[in-house]
Amino acid sequence: MTPSEPPDVTPARPWLLRPRQGVQPTTSTELFFDLVFVFSITQLSHYLIEHPDWRGALRTALLLALVWFVWIYTTWVTNWLQPDQGPVRAMLIGVTLGSLSLSAAIPQAFAGTGLLFAVVYVSVQVGRTMFTLWATRGNPWLVSGFQQSLPWIAGTSVLMVLGGLVGPVAREALWASVIVIEVVGLWIGYPLPRRGRSRPERWMVEGGHLADRCGAFVLIALGESILVTGGTLTRHVDLVTFGAFLLAFAGSVALWWVYFARSAAAATEVVARAGERTGALSRVAFNYLHPVIVAGVIVTSAGDERLLREPGAPTTTVAALVVLGGPALFLAGHAAYKALLWGRTPTSRITAVVVLSVLIPVAVGLNVPVAVCATAALVVTVAVIVTDQVAVRDGARRVTQSRGPRSPLR
Repeated sequence: MTPSEPPDVTPARPWLLRPRQGVQPTTSTELFFDLVFVFSITQLSHYLIEHPDWRGALRTALLLALVWFVWIYTTWVTNWLQPDQGPVRAMLIGVTLGSLSLSAAIPQAFAGTGLLFAVVYVSVQVGRTMFTLWATRGNPWLVSGFQQSLPWIAGTSVLMVLGGLVGPVAREALWASVIVIEVVGLWIGYPLPRRGRSRPERWMVEGGHLADRCGAFVLIALGESILVTGGTLTRHVDLVTFGAFLLAFAGSVALWWVYFARSAAAATEVVARAGERTGALSRVAFNYLHPVIVAGVIVTSAGDERLLREPGAPTTTVAALVVLGGPALFLAGHAAYKALLWGRTPTSRITAVVVLSVLIPVAVGLNVPVAVCATAALVVTVAVIVTDQVAVRDGARRVTQSRGPRSPLR
């Protein structure tokens, strides 16, 4: 069970709060908000495709982290507030517009649109927090957390705007410091003098809803990956390119299968039943681990674009890193997610990450075609799926055998 409110609490606007009655469904307002992030993921994928070097990868990671903060913090807010109530819906539409503007600024975020990116980011983060303080007034368990976070958000806002005003290298450093402060601040509960810190067991989180929402974002990222490969295919269609497209599509299906076939529903149930651990569990699972999974999809998307563009070309270091490293990053994030929720070592995923990592220098050294690299990544991912299926069957068989034969009297 999630912690219940004290009997003397009287929220000023109770109609704006979500009821705590099982896993709350995702509303059409939330889905409309999510649509903007299809564009965000597309922009991030194209940024990495157009900047295939270490600096481009670093900047893509920084931009993804900042975009993720906008989405995940808004998702936490809709975990507490009713998205279909008029004031909350208006706030979400405003955040949607801000997120669209943020995404439009991504291609030149380290050039001419850096200040726009920073100002929009700050407006969304501060504005949403101020609105939530107003909406939750009278509920000390929620208000306290937002009061604790607001000074930290104000501090990172200053760094964001300063980053938008300086040159690209200094901007990288300042925006990276924003990410570090956000991560550390949430981890330690946004401590303030004479107020202590905000404890996750008091956050009144409905974890099943957060798990469903993050699963939806992963689905958005995978869908965008398919759009990128489809768009690349339309530029030049022949038998070789179509074969590469089928290979890229199979890779997307395999990643989808790894995440959604069994783990997603089971994870939702685990988080929903975590009781007082729900806040702390959700903080790590959704704020910290899911962006790693999404990053894996973005890198894989860049690899798919390269596969379709030059399937028979010898594998370069960059090609190997995106074609093999993308699935490895996805599986590493999902391995950590499973380990956190179930407390067991996900051996198949860890083994797959090691194999894919070892294949990167091997593929470069042997100058194998990019299509061979993509095939190897697909085979390794499918091996994870098969291992999962075998483990499920073995587990079901052990349960059946432990129960013994069914008595006709039962």
